[in-house]
Amino acid sequence: MSSDSYNRYREALRNVSKPAAFVDLDYFDNNVRQVLKRAGSKQIRVASKSIRCQALLFRVLQSHDRYQGVMAYHAREAVFLSRQGFDDLLIAYPSCDATDLAAVAEEVARGKCLTLMVDCPQHIALANRAAIEKKVQLPICIDVDMSTKFPGLHFGVQRSGIRSAAQAKALFETIQQYDGLRLDGIMGYEAQLAGLGDHVSGQFFKNQVIRLLQNRALSKVRALRAEVVAAIGAENLRFVNAGGTGSLETSSEEAVVTEVTAGSAFYAPTLFDGYRHFHHLPAAGFALDITRQPELDIFTCYGGGYVASGAAGKAKLPTPYLPEGASLLPNEGAGEVQTPILYRGSQPLHLGDPIFFRHAKAGELCEHFKVLYLIQGDRVVDCVPTYRGEGDLKI
Repeated sequence: MSSDSYNRYREALRNVSKPAAFVDLDYFDNNVRQVLKRAGSKQIRVASKSIRCQALLFRVLQSHDRYQGVMAYHAREAVFLSRQGFDDLLIAYPSCDATDLAAVAEEVARGKCLTLMVDCPQHIALANRAAIEKKVQLPICIDVDMSTKFPGLHFGVQRSGIRSAAQAKALFETIQQYDGLRLDGIMGYEAQLAGLGDHVSGQFFKNQVIRLLQNRALSKVRALRAEVVAAIGAENLRFVNAGGTGSLETSSEEAVVTEVTAGSAFYAPTLFDGYRHFHHLPAAGFALDITRQPELDIFTCYGGGYVASGAAGKAKLPTPYLPEGASLLPNEGAGEVQTPILYRGSQPLHLGDPIFFRHAKAGELCEHFKVLYLIQGDRVVDCVPTYRGEGDLKI
């Protein structure tokens, strides 16, 4: 990123009250095209959790016919999107809330396709109860745990309890016992490949270990998914969903996979800088105004404490990236009401000037802002609401 980028964003947001979040549409569209290339010939389901803005979800889905369907992260969100005109909504996480399940069933009764996620008989029974009450048949997806067990190490994330082809088949047979349900697909998210960088700056030895573990995990992931599909029968599945931003290439190579999921790739937050095999453009960011200069090389901004979820650590802090030469102070980090910046760059800075930051994660940025300013060139071309800015979406 150069001083030209800083000046372009500063000019575009000159008359915008800050803190303010923005998306560079040129970078965003470039990332959309790159995802298409990385996914080979597979269909791509868009992870709404990583975007959290209707206008940008539509922009991705309308860009190419291989972008088909949305992976929603909550039943309530899926219902909201369905009512706004989205369809083919896979709900990524199980719901145990009767009201939410009833709302999903109502959308299905209207002819929409919303698929519920399950990984145990209790999920199935709850879904069937909602289906019977609304007199519909609900589509169901089985979530298969794709983490890898090494001696003393759970390599992946703790998600589903379905960890073998036999368990998946048994759950499929349970689904078949209920008239209100039908199996629609299976999903397996290999987080240890999709969400774990292997080229993180300053972590040479850790990167080597991660690459070794990922290489060993890849064959296990592929074998398990193929076994699950064989056990259930491909003819019983509308889709087999796999992958995420970090594993688009490897997931797309699997013959049994019919679609891959992408989300973070479109905004390209800092946690996705640390991969060897791809590099997306930083399309989303936020601007803070400089309000103080306590020392010659310290500039203090208003606000900025937008820390990402997950295990706490420095990697979850937002990163100042424009102008070049800005960095957080290690003893203060990013604060709720002020964020001091150590600045060693060449761009002259004054009170009232902006500092531009990137969030560590993608869609979580939108939890702090009601609107996104869409920038092309050096001007704002639109201002669109985030989920937070949608008054009737409460998750």
